[in-house]
Amino acid sequence: MLKLHSMSFITLNNLTPKEVVPGYYGRVIHTETMSLMYWMVEKEAIMPIHTHLHEQVAHVIIGRFELTVDGETRIMEPGMVAVIPPHAPHGGKAITYCELMDVFYPVREDYKFEETNKNVS
Repeated sequence: MLKLHSMSFITLNNLTPKEVVPGYYGRVIHTETMSLMYWMVEKEAIMPIHTHLHEQVAHVIIGRFELTVDGETRIMEPGMVAVIPPHAPHGGKAITYCELMDVFYPVREDYKFEETNKNVS
């Protein structure tokens, strides 16, 4: 976990990934008001349908990802963004290996993992 208090520059590869659900490895950055999760997702890994109080913006960087939000399913590809309202049921499946970025507001307290990211530059 990395929490920022002022302007910082971060090398993502210096952050230790954590497997949050099977096949989903995340590197997280927390600011005062939001969390950014950078995911590496194994092909065919499933994120079960779930809800949370956070507004979420999901962005596909690499790969193809099937995302369902409030019963509507779309195939997401690089450059596509989904805005997920608070409490909306959502989940998905990696069709290929994927790299994703999720932004959450407010901060995801449940993503504040033990301090393992000591070499941030």
